[in-house]
Order: sequence, then structure tokens, then C-alpha cells
Amino acid sequence: MDVETELQALLVVSVVSFAAPFISAFLARLLVPQVVVLIAGGVLIGPQVGGLAQAESVELVANVGLGFLFLLAGYELELDHFRERSGRLAIAGWTVSAVLSIGVTGALSAAGLVNAFVPVALALTTTALGTLLPILRDNDMLDGPLGRFIMPAGAVGEFLPIAGIAIFLGSQGRLVGLISLVAMCAVALGLAWLPRLGRLPRIEAISREGEHATSQITLRLTLMLLFGLLVLASDVGLDVVLGAFLAGVILRHWAPGDVAALEEKLDAVGYGFFIPVFFVSSGMSLDLASIREAPLRLVAFFVLLLAVRGLPSFVLYRRDLDVRQRAQMMLLTATSLPLLVALATVGLDTGHMLPENAAALIGAGVLSVMFFPGLAVALDRSTPRPHRGDEEPSDRR
Repeated sequence: MDVETELQALLVVSVVSFAAPFISAFLARLLVPQVVVLIAGGVLIGPQVGGLAQAESVELVANVGLGFLFLLAGYELELDHFRERSGRLAIAGWTVSAVLSIGVTGALSAAGLVNAFVPVALALTTTALGTLLPILRDNDMLDGPLGRFIMPAGAVGEFLPIAGIAIFLGSQGRLVGLISLVAMCAVALGLAWLPRLGRLPRIEAISREGEHATSQITLRLTLMLLFGLLVLASDVGLDVVLGAFLAGVILRHWAPGDVAALEEKLDAVGYGFFIPVFFVSSGMSLDLASIREAPLRLVAFFVLLLAVRGLPSFVLYRRDLDVRQRAQMMLLTATSLPLLVALATVGLDTGHMLPENAAALIGAGVLSVMFFPGLAVALDRSTPRPHRGDEEPSDRR
């Protein structure tokens, strides 16, 4: 594919990315998130509808956008949550979902509807925290009890399925996959010491001077860390999102300099360009023909995402959240997309997953992003927010 074709595709994708906030604002009463507009725009310009661009033309940029999505998800994660009840509930909720998923997928496999047991079983336990973050941020839903519970639940719903991909679906076997996963985490922890070099007087002075200047040292360090872990994850046969997620966790706790300013820069680079390209590319690569041939599969997976991944949250958090907040937790934890794309790709590459199931899983993920967060936002807006003076101390972060 020549450079001119790739540039033309990037131009078309950039137009969709630029128009998305305006379209979302015009549809504000319908509570349509920008993510939905970006995916829908990708479908319209993709090869199966408008034919203006192909996903392969922007694949590299889209992969970087996927990396940024998971980097920012890891950056938002507070590891202290896992020492609290919210972390224990997150792990318990995912465990219940895993048990339900094994039972449901086993039944589908026995009926001859599923060939790839492991990818489908893992798919039903995922949560798209990275996808949810811009929606939750834009609607001020990260504060208070809901934010404290959804962050660890979303992190578990991303990390554990990624670990499952590494162990059970690695191309070099389960043992090698497990060893690679442990080694990847060890390398990530080792890289966490890299910013400590900034404590050396001369290096620290250079870093401080260049942090907000044209050299942008801290941002360059962040991008080097992101790409380094992405390449490492790819080389050892792991999904690249694992490297990006670990990079975000590292930066959250060990980034040198002005951490708040770094977060703003990452938001600008990620949400300003790379992440929108990933969502538009997801819409462009959606297999509409397979979905039209087997629409009931898409509906079935869509319902199963809510039942297997979302319903346990509604039950487990009954002591900590009211009914409305538990309904929001159910909808948000059932939202999934990036990992469904990864699992479908793995299933197709190994020849174990039926093409119609791969398309249905991705389509169900797109629908979950289109409907579940919007319903959660609608539930949030249906209840008046308390005045600052009336807020409970426990709702403050």
C-alpha cells in the first residue's frame, strides 16, 4: 500500500475524528458518546459502505491508539484500591463471571455453536475500562463511590483476560506463555526504576528545564516506555495491550516531574489523535456481511455480555451501592470492545473460531459501547447531584 493511499485514509479518518464532537453535541439529548460516533463514522467510510478508506491503511496508527487507550487506563488505576473492599469485590466479580462464562460457553460448544472455547469464554469476562474512561470523565462519573468501585472492576476485567490470552492462547504453549507473562511484569517493574535516574543532579536539572520546553523530556520518556513495552510484548508473543497497560501503571506511580502536566499532555496526544483513529478503524473493520448472515449470534453475545459480566456486579455490590449505582456498575462492567477485537483476531488466526462468531463478538462489543455507557450516563443524570456542602465525606476523593 503506497504512502499516498495511507495519507488519504488518515485524512478521511481525521475528518471523522474532527466531526465527532460536534455530532455528539448535536445528539446530546440522546446521550450518544463520542466513541459511538467514531465507530459509526468508521462504518460509513469503511470498505463495506462508503469505500473511502480501508482499516489496513491506518493500522499502525490505530495500534498506537489502542496502546494509548490502555496506557491511560493503567495510568488512572489506583493500586491502593486492591487493598480495600473495592479491589476484593472486583476480583470476586470477575471470578463469578469466569465461572458463568465457562458454563455458558461449554453449553454453546456442546450445541455446536462455538468451536473456540477459550477465546469466547475469555471474551465474556472482559471490561473495556480504556473505552469507558473518556465517557466517565466527560460526565464527571469518576468521583464518588461509583468511581472508586468501577476503576478496580474495570482494571480486573482488562488485566485478567489479557493474562488469559498470554497463558492459554500463546503461540508457544501455555508454560511458555506463563513464563513470558511473568517476565513481562518483571521487566515492567524494572523499568519503573528508570525515572529514578532523574534524581542525579545533572540529569534532574536537564529534565526540569526540558519538561515544558520544546524538548518535552518527560513526554518523550513516556512514549519511549510505551513503545518499548509494546515491542517487548509483541516479541514475546503477548498481546500488546498488556505492555501498554503496564506502562500506564508504571507512569502513575513513578513518572518524574509534574505528573498532572504529564497527564494533560498524554490526554492531548492520545485523545487528540491516536485514540480516535483506533475507534474509527474498529468501525471500518466491522464485518457487516457476516453479521447480516447470522444476526441472532450478535444479539446472543450482546445479551451474554450483560448477563455474564454485568449481572454479578449488580448482585455483589448490594451492600455498597444503591440500586441505581448497581445498575450503572452492571452496564459499565459489561461494556467491552478492544479485547473482543484481540480475541476474535487470535481465534481467526488459529483457525479455531468461526468467522460468524468473530464478527458477532466484535459487533456485540460495538453495541455494548453504543448502548451500555449511554444508559449508565442517563441513570446518572436522572438523579440530582448534591450541592458541595451536602456531599457525604465518603463521596470525596
